[in-house]
Amino acid sequence: MKNIYKFFVGPILSRDKGIDAEILSKITLKILEECSLHRNTPIISFALQSISKELNILDPKLEQKLFKCNFRNPLGLAAGFDKDGIAAGIWHEFGFGFSELGTITFHPQEGNPKPRLFRLAAEQAALNRMGFNNDGAFELKQSLIKQQINLPGHRPSVIGINLGKSKITPLDKAPEDYVASLEILAPLADYAVINISSPNTPGLRNLQESSQLRRLIKRVIGIPNSPPLLIKIAPDLTNEEINNLAIVAYEEGVSGLIAVNTSLNRLGLEDRVIAQTGKQLKDELGGLSGIPLRNRALEVIQQLRKSPCKELNLIGVGGIDSAESAWERIAAGASLIQIYTGWIYQGPTLVPTILRGLLSQLEKHGFNHISEAVGSNEPWK
Repeated sequence: MKNIYKFFVGPILSRDKGIDAEILSKITLKILEECSLHRNTPIISFALQSISKELNILDPKLEQKLFKCNFRNPLGLAAGFDKDGIAAGIWHEFGFGFSELGTITFHPQEGNPKPRLFRLAAEQAALNRMGFNNDGAFELKQSLIKQQINLPGHRPSVIGINLGKSKITPLDKAPEDYVASLEILAPLADYAVINISSPNTPGLRNLQESSQLRRLIKRVIGIPNSPPLLIKIAPDLTNEEINNLAIVAYEEGVSGLIAVNTSLNRLGLEDRVIAQTGKQLKDELGGLSGIPLRNRALEVIQQLRKSPCKELNLIGVGGIDSAESAWERIAAGASLIQIYTGWIYQGPTLVPTILRGLLSQLEKHGFNHISEAVGSNEPWK
């Protein structure tokens, strides 16, 4: 698979221009959707078994039980790729310990005007201003039913659902909007994520402010049979804001924090020109992801571990594209990690590469289990 991806997909991803990034994602997802829907037919089943054999790394040292979910390994697919959950039935075949579907909103929405997703190939990065384009919570439910996805606790791997605010919903009505989505999807979610950190929905990040966040959590976590609830935060917060957010989340019974979303900071790439628009990055709207985000994402995890509520479970995401960057996030305090942009650029074999690297580091540091490495601050060897 590595060579196939390198020779056929690699040349496309090596240039900013060429096949539009969003179109390429849609083509890929359409193929995966058909595979998920028909995964029990002989030819597709055989293909998936071959993929699974190559990409899955199974080792009890990597297994964890966190917020009532059994993770077979700490590496997940981040939200944003499979927005409508159309390939939910097969992500475990690609070696992921969990997958996060969405971001999904209560109301279906088109998202922002195109083009809205751009490759920065040289930097192994991406700029997106998608705007929560998705088919809505009800359609996600129907898709999971159509795929015959087992209920939580009876699946090959954990499935989280990432929820956002509908653009047409006023900010003061945000709690009701999130609740409406969760009431539909709660029975299907191993865990749910309240996304209050996307930079592409006007005003959304205001919900990270303490009083608004407390009001939102109280309303959402109070619904009957609510799954474990996590909050996804922005990388552009100050240390004080990070601490305040963590305190509110902890006090209100949130199960964990996902750090971080894409960044409005251009992270040294202010003058980088987007080939498709001819504008510099500092003049473009949207969030930056990929390798340039690595250091800041790590700093946020480190700050959360120093906060008064360091007991919160942490999921690290942003700029992870190697076993080393995965290890540094775990050693800094993340129990789980997620990949997206790095997975696109590196290809499917990044998953076993990371997991083998983590196992190697456990051995080198004398750890018997991945949980011993979490927050250990041990360096990469």
